[in-house]
Amino acid sequence: KPIYIVSNAERFDQKSVSCFYLTARLYESECMKLLQNHCILITIQTNMLHILQDFGKAMFKPMRQKRHEETPENFFYFVDFQRHNAEIAAFHLDRVLDFRRVPPVAGRFINVTGEILYITHNEELRSVFFNSPANNTCFFAKCLYVCKSEYAVCGHPDLLEGSMSAYLPGLSIAPRISIPNPWIRAYSFTGREEWEVNPLYCDNVKKLYPYNSGNRLLNIIDMAIFDFLTGNMDRHHYEIFTKFGDDGFLLHLDNARGFGRHSDDEMSILAPLTQCCMIKRSTLFRLKLLAKSEYRLSDVMRESLSRDPLSPVLTEDHLQALDRRLGHVLRTVGKCVKKLGEPQVVIRDFVESSRVTTSHPGGNNR
Repeated sequence: KPIYIVSNAERFDQKSVSCFYLTARLYESECMKLLQNHCILITIQTNMLHILQDFGKAMFKPMRQKRHEETPENFFYFVDFQRHNAEIAAFHLDRVLDFRRVPPVAGRFINVTGEILYITHNEELRSVFFNSPANNTCFFAKCLYVCKSEYAVCGHPDLLEGSMSAYLPGLSIAPRISIPNPWIRAYSFTGREEWEVNPLYCDNVKKLYPYNSGNRLLNIIDMAIFDFLTGNMDRHHYEIFTKFGDDGFLLHLDNARGFGRHSDDEMSILAPLTQCCMIKRSTLFRLKLLAKSEYRLSDVMRESLSRDPLSPVLTEDHLQALDRRLGHVLRTVGKCVKKLGEPQVVIRDFVESSRVTTSHPGGNNR
């Protein structure tokens, strides 16, 4: 099995052999031949937990939207599709930005008949499979609301494209907590959060633990930049490993609602940066490097994604959107520097927290 290499700054070392090994296993491994009850449909998005041949766990997210399709403009962010290619692209972007806080993800095809239906003895799982009028093998999830055959995903006729995301180690091995994002959105049709109406909201956040010292607020801003580049508006929580106390990095999980609209740049995602006017020196250095013509972000991402089995993962429109959004980020930083001066805006990378603890308001173990 691959070894998880985790420090207080990142999940994988840049040259980690384990990371490359694990990514390869995600698209090479088959489901266990004695699968039985181990392949489970999860959530209304018909995600699926797989136990691989080496007993590793991975989450399979099937293709629900074609690459060239954009999220309809009347969709709210909390009912948007979960895109398998967004999970793949987010993993690569995270590495290109030198964050390394997204667990490994790889694209692959599964044979829903041969790898799941024919080898499971779980009758509840078998009951959600059916053949469509086009003679494709389909399945749907079981839940309280929209889990019906009308919302099924189908193979062509048996092969289904999707992303395979590595599971984190269990809580007994790597304890972690889930914490509400200070810039969480209102998950309703009419509500608005304080940060959306109060331009001085960050001043209040800076007074609160754990954002009043250490790296936590800077890590939130890193995450906001990452989400802005992908267009992900659905970052309601973040997770941290408790081993490193308040100085650990944030896990960038659940990125499937990114890369939905290449034609729109949702500036509100950058609120932590625009309101706090702070950024890590290393983050700014990397962003400036990726804005240079010889290291252009779209080119680096195109090259990185070309190694995935489902390449091309992103359309050219989405790749060009990355360059455009990067320009927005750098201009925002420039405005902050002009207003406050570089020493107040560009912060050295590691500022030790004045209080090291694993207790967080609103935190949940999971």
